[in-house]
Amino acid sequence: MKTTITVAIVEDKEPIRQSLAILVGGAEGFFCQSTYETAEKALAELPRNCVDVVLMDIDLPGMNGIECVRQLRPVCPDTQFMMCTMYDEDETVFEALKAGANAYILKRSPPHKLLEAITELHEGGSPMSSTIARKIALSFHQDTSAPSELDVLTPREREILEKLSKGHSHKEVAVELFISPTTVRKHIFNIYEKLQVHSKVEAVNKFLGR
Repeated sequence: MKTTITVAIVEDKEPIRQSLAILVGGAEGFFCQSTYETAEKALAELPRNCVDVVLMDIDLPGMNGIECVRQLRPVCPDTQFMMCTMYDEDETVFEALKAGANAYILKRSPPHKLLEAITELHEGGSPMSSTIARKIALSFHQDTSAPSELDVLTPREREILEKLSKGHSHKEVAVELFISPTTVRKHIFNIYEKLQVHSKVEAVNKFLGR
């Protein structure tokens, strides 16, 4: 039996909030559990009723979405956070990822892409829109001085981590490198152990020197 993904939405603009709630709530395999118009309300209520995935706007009145994720992360450790916003500026992207966001998608993405991204995130991926993935890849190529802590990684582990930083899924990495998904997962486990991280986002941040 397919697991239902519970979702909360934090968005101050009512039309967008309602549209997202209808999209998520009306899709098979998803349940829109709650919506919030401010970060403060989300912080007050979500820790008592954590969900699988939170869709988080950035430009909220009062506390912004990045700070909200930073504060929710410790009290909702099993929740995945997807920034769903109009912004794709470099610093906004990286600040959100450093705060604990697991994924980043633009509001103008087609509805089916948003639902696919929520599913991928729930299954352990870190989906990003192609625009944002390119920005992260560009940042990597512009940074010629790799952090010394990455020296513990093998060339294959570095290769896998670079592809993850570009937004590739585990399956895509396996296909491109002609290895099995199981082998990819083993390499990723070793990367986590060596870099002392617990998620793909944390590993990518270290890889990019953020």
